[in-house]
Amino acid sequence: QVQPLESGGGLVQAGGSLRLSCAASRHTVNPMGWFRQAPGKEREFVAAIVWSGPAYYADSVKGRFTISRDDNNSTVHLEMNSLKSEDTATYYCNTNVRGKTGVGSWGQGTQVTVSS
Repeated sequence: QVQPLESGGGLVQAGGSLRLSCAASRHTVNPMGWFRQAPGKEREFVAAIVWSGPAYYADSVKGRFTISRDDNNSTVHLEMNSLKSEDTATYYCNTNVRGKTGVGSWGQGTQVTVSS
């Protein structure tokens, strides 16, 4: 299976920005995307992007987050702007997203903490 390797994340103040990246272990044409899990909550869909196609987002991040894809090396990026405290979570990449469900491999996750 194609394995994801996440990078980015960290601590930022509310209103700030962060960029996450996810590199697939080998070339893939599958839709790739991001999910997040806050403490005590279930993992939820954030954004996904299809091969050379459109992206789609959870309502909670629409207009603030932008997902993009570099198909040369199967890397997806998540640009997060206007961050809120409720965006604090561990963010996970998945290498095969169907609708709002990750059916491929999960990365180890990267922590995003937004201080208010």
